[in-house]
Amino acid sequence: MIVSINNLHKTFKGFKAVDGIDFEVEQGKCYGLLGPNGAGKSTSMYCLYGLVKPDHRSDTHMSVMGYDPRKREIEIKSLTGIVPQENNLDRELNVRENLQIYARLHAIPPNIAKDRIDEQLEFMELTEKANVPVQALSGGMQRRLAFARALLNKPKLLLLDEPTTGLDPQVRQVLWAKLRNLMKENVTIILTTHYMEEAYRLADHVYIVNNGKNVIDGRPQSLVQENIESFVLELKDPELMKHFEQDSDGIRVESADEGGYAYSNDISQLQKISEKMTTERHSVIIRQSNLEDLFLKITGRGLNE
Repeated sequence: MIVSINNLHKTFKGFKAVDGIDFEVEQGKCYGLLGPNGAGKSTSMYCLYGLVKPDHRSDTHMSVMGYDPRKREIEIKSLTGIVPQENNLDRELNVRENLQIYARLHAIPPNIAKDRIDEQLEFMELTEKANVPVQALSGGMQRRLAFARALLNKPKLLLLDEPTTGLDPQVRQVLWAKLRNLMKENVTIILTTHYMEEAYRLADHVYIVNNGKNVIDGRPQSLVQENIESFVLELKDPELMKHFEQDSDGIRVESADEGGYAYSNDISQLQKISEKMTTERHSVIIRQSNLEDLFLKITGRGLNE
């Protein structure tokens, strides 16, 4: 295991942001940390990097690539790349200059730095933009530059904090392909994301956390198969909920502001109810359950403070 965390705690001014989280990360795999806003995902990840100091406790164990981030954060940072939520690029500099500064921070010799910069510009398809000021780049290109910067020191561990938020589907697909290639080169990835599809496609293992605690973890495909019904009927009108007063055997119903959701392992049950509704010309969708359905089952549909 390249990362091993046991009983991690972090308190901010009396607020328990992380409350005894445990997780392990195998080398060359992608691990997803999922949870609502404020669940403790980013705080947990930044504790690994030494950016946030966890609570001082004798029963907390932390090992990242063989180092304790509470004592050896410099060594961990030298072996880690990080893509934060926000693009903290130097907007007054151009693309190449941003990478040159970062190479100096990692004490990469100039001749080696030049080759690595050229390599990352090509890898992230930014070679033609090398001399363009950052502020003139699109949001997608800035995000790709943040990835290039994170990979400049040839990291063994890559920390991605909501890396594709706000990006269009084309850019997101490109970055997913890049990340899969990195995993083939034995780079380990820890990912926080609110895109359940992203976690489902990329992560070999996911941890769902809520209120600073582990709730459930496992392979995303297995979690969906084992912890939620196979099919869901989406209701686009709250009035349609009346149909479940008499057709509720074997069906689990969740109400929502815009309508509701009916879950069942028997698709024929949902189809019968759907046929009644379509005669009323209401919009009804039957589909397979997915990771987002499981996430909402575990964490709830209401907004967390």
